[in-house]
Amino acid sequence: MERARARAGWFLLAPAFLHSIVFIAIPAVTVVVLSFTDTKVIGGGSWIGLSNYTELLDDPLFKKAVGHTVLYTIAVVPVAMAIAILVAIGLNQNIRGRALFRTLFYIPVVTSTVAVASVWLWIYNPSSGLGNEVLSFLGLSRSGWLTDPDSALPALMAIGIWQGLGAKMVLYLAALSNVSPELVEAARLDGANRWQVFWNVTWPALAPAHFFVLVTSIASSFQVFDLVFVTTNGGPANATNVLAFDIFLNAFQRLDTGYAAAETVVMLLIVGAFVYIGRLTQRDRKEV
Repeated sequence: MERARARAGWFLLAPAFLHSIVFIAIPAVTVVVLSFTDTKVIGGGSWIGLSNYTELLDDPLFKKAVGHTVLYTIAVVPVAMAIAILVAIGLNQNIRGRALFRTLFYIPVVTSTVAVASVWLWIYNPSSGLGNEVLSFLGLSRSGWLTDPDSALPALMAIGIWQGLGAKMVLYLAALSNVSPELVEAARLDGANRWQVFWNVTWPALAPAHFFVLVTSIASSFQVFDLVFVTTNGGPANATNVLAFDIFLNAFQRLDTGYAAAETVVMLLIVGAFVYIGRLTQRDRKEV
C-alpha cells in the first residue's frame, strides 16, 4: 500500500517536475552558459569567459537600467504593499457595496497591460489628458508626464502601483480572514486601541502574506517590460529604460544573445539579493 501511494504521488508530481525541468531548469542553465559566450541570434558563438560581465561594468546604459529598475522596485513595492494593506483592512469591514469595491480594485489585475497603458497614455497626454486637467484645476503647472525625463519614471511607478494593487489586496484579504477574532477581542478587553490591536495582533498574523507579497512584488517589478514597451519605449532619453527592456533590446534588436544572457544572470542575482534582504526584514520580531 505504501509503495502504491508513493508511485501515485510521483505520478501526480511528474507533470510539475517535467514542466520545471523543461521550462525553468534547462532555460536557466542555458542562459548561464550563454552568458559566457559571444553568441548572436544569427550565427554561432565562442567561449569568451567573463568578457560579457566586464563589459557590463563599463556599459552606461546597463548601469542606468539597473538604477531605474532598483529605484522602480524600491518605490513601487513598499508603497503598493502599504496601500494594499489599508484597502484590505477597509474592505474587510462590514460595509455596503464591499463586493463591488473589491471587484473594482481587482479589475486592473485581469486587464491586459496594453489596455491599461492605453488608458494611462490618455491620462498622461500633455495637451488634453486628465492628469494635466486635474493639475490645472488645482492651480498647478502642467506636466509632460511621459515626455519629460524627470517625470517619466515616477509616472510609470504610479501605473505600476495602481495595476498591482488588486492582487496584493486579495492576498491580504485572505490573510486577514485567518486573524484570530479571539485575540483581537482579548486585546480590546485589555484596553488596546486600534493601532495597538493592529500592530500586536493583526500585523504578526499577516507575516506569511507579507513575505509572499514581497517576493512576488519584487519579481514582478524587476520584470516590468510591457508597460515600458507600450508607453515610453525606454524613453525619453533612456529615462525609463529598465533591465527587462534593456535585455530585450540587446537580445532582439542588437541580436547579442550572449550579452543579454549576462544581463539576465545579473538581474537574477539582484532579485535574489532583494528577496534575501526582504526576508530579513520580514523575520518575526522575536528572532531579531
